[in-house]
Amino acid sequence: MNNPLQDPGFLRNPYPVFAALRSTSPVQELPGGGGRSSYLVTGHAEARAAFTDPRLSKDTAAFFAGKDTGRNLHPAVSRSMLATDPPRHTRLRSLVTKAFTPGAVARLRPYIARVTDELLDAWVPGEPTDAIAGLAVPLPVTVICQLLGVPATDRAAVRTWSNELFAAGRPERIDAASHAVAGYLAELVEAKRRTPGDSLLDDLIRARDGGDRLSEDELVSLAVLLLVAGHETTTNLIGNGLLALLRTPDSLHRLRDEPDLVDAAVEELLRFDSPVSTATFRFATEDMTLGGTGIPAGSPVLIAPGAANRDPARFPAPDRLDLDRDTRGHLAFGHGIHHCLGAPLARAEAAIAFRRVATRFPRLRLASPGAEPQWRHTRLLRGLEALPVLP
Repeated sequence: MNNPLQDPGFLRNPYPVFAALRSTSPVQELPGGGGRSSYLVTGHAEARAAFTDPRLSKDTAAFFAGKDTGRNLHPAVSRSMLATDPPRHTRLRSLVTKAFTPGAVARLRPYIARVTDELLDAWVPGEPTDAIAGLAVPLPVTVICQLLGVPATDRAAVRTWSNELFAAGRPERIDAASHAVAGYLAELVEAKRRTPGDSLLDDLIRARDGGDRLSEDELVSLAVLLLVAGHETTTNLIGNGLLALLRTPDSLHRLRDEPDLVDAAVEELLRFDSPVSTATFRFATEDMTLGGTGIPAGSPVLIAPGAANRDPARFPAPDRLDLDRDTRGHLAFGHGIHHCLGAPLARAEAAIAFRRVATRFPRLRLASPGAEPQWRHTRLLRGLEALPVLP
């Protein structure tokens, strides 16, 4: 049995593969390495249930204990908050939640708008520009680095390391990037101890040094997670969303003429081409049944938000972009206790970016409408390498 997720065409367009799998069963057994199967969840109801099922653990340290994986991931990456269960997950999340509340994000909106406008000032009407390099990457990178107190001179390196962490099929590059970004943040923590500031990272250092149940390893791990996850999803949301809008010009024109539609547009764009194709690792802690499929204890379970958000049982005509759609219940940010912590920030950045682009560049179009976009080589995320446009 071949694994359809390994097909080269999957990275270009995973949705036909997801639809074909889901039409057979909402939970599919896939061949894995070492003779161990994994299970892919493509149905919306089943994915929503899986996100909250306590029998599915995210404790990767427990799963890989005693196994020779041949990998050299830095523990700050392999044992991040994303790879924990309660009560440890609850404790770690509580230390950073306040930085991403709607109120905290609202206070950031003027800064986000200013950064967006500064980036768009470089777009020259009629001259080709890459919307990924010119907006989708630098906007969220700048915002999360500002929030964490990462110096501007280091932000290009941060983006490079982050991109390498998701290089599908290239474990040596992923491992090297994990050590690079963890080492950098450990050094930044020490620098901030010597010269304290008022960033989120400074707050976490004070929590650690004040004995607030945060170890040094957990401090660095949280910093890595916030830095990487704090921009990757938003970069893909902005890039994928712009491509979808440019391919359906009526939607882009509506966004220009009805700016108050932007929040609804963000939700539909999240659903339509989800920035996270397959959620991070889980495994069954006991024999279980999901979507009519038996899953043996110890089996990896992959939940696919990108597939669930195109399930016609939940979203009629799911392959059509519809800014008037009822998008409630989409799973682009996950569900349950691991629901994306930075979702309010991602939504704010995307809404500001889409509104500014639509109003400032009413003639925006694809530079090469017939060309196949170049997608990032990663199965976890769904995002573009580049998006050439004509402002």
